[in-house]
Amino acid sequence: MCGENQTAVTEFLLLGFHNTSKSKIVVFVLILLVHLCAIFGNLLIVLLVSFSYILHRPMYLFLSNLALADLIISTSIVPNMLCIIWLDGHTMTINGCLSQYFFVFVSTYAQCCLLMMMSFDRYLAICLPLRYSSIMNLNFSLRLSLWSWIVGIILIKVEVILLCQLQFCTSNIIDHFFCDFAPLLALSSVEVSTLVWLDYSFNIFVIFLPFLCITLSYSRIFLVIFNISSLSGKKKAFSTCSSHLIVVCTYYGCLIAVYMSPAPESSMYENKFRSLVFLLLTPFTNPIMYSLRNKEIKNTLVLFFTKR
Repeated sequence: MCGENQTAVTEFLLLGFHNTSKSKIVVFVLILLVHLCAIFGNLLIVLLVSFSYILHRPMYLFLSNLALADLIISTSIVPNMLCIIWLDGHTMTINGCLSQYFFVFVSTYAQCCLLMMMSFDRYLAICLPLRYSSIMNLNFSLRLSLWSWIVGIILIKVEVILLCQLQFCTSNIIDHFFCDFAPLLALSSVEVSTLVWLDYSFNIFVIFLPFLCITLSYSRIFLVIFNISSLSGKKKAFSTCSSHLIVVCTYYGCLIAVYMSPAPESSMYENKFRSLVFLLLTPFTNPIMYSLRNKEIKNTLVLFFTKR
């Protein structure tokens, strides 16, 4: 319970980039354009994979789930962020804040698992091509995709339940543009060490371990590609995993920059900028990487529009 001279917080005030009022319109328009492009690109991939029989294969099923996760993250954060930028701050209820946290980090955890499943798919396709069809069929890939979401939902649900037990009495100001883990804990009036260690444990399980599996998979893939005698064979093998490798590097590079090497408290603006790059860059670049570098998606895209 809050003290006698303290009032329980019922809503949070998110400040966003409150020191960019002079360039507010430019920042607003730029973020809006990137957001719309990300929504269009990811939604298009989901529709193409859903309605095109040619793309009903494991790799594209994983890709459509990755695009769905990007859509959820973008729609959970960016519309409210635009309100914060335009109004120089915006309030959210505690339930709204925790709901945003739930959807953002369920999708983040699911993305890490999906990227690991995609690396496993590429490992089977390149290192064990004769066994690929018998192992990685559509039903198996569907179950892997479903479990990626289930793992994220279960773990983040536990965190949200514990976050609901926190008491906020001293302040309601979040110097950020969305309800991230650290800003929420900074406002808590009770002990949060257990929740911090739980979050570390979840991150190791859902972020670090998939990254380790991806690294091991590509180590094996590169060894196999290196042993291919013909140059054309090497190029063909590498082209089948190059898009995924670029997405992995972009995703984990941004994730590590934001959460594994945080700026000091005096550089809160830098922390927010890193988060902004991560939350805008990955949903924007993923569809570009897969659509521009994949002939089947480009051909399906042409058929999709020429039939209309």
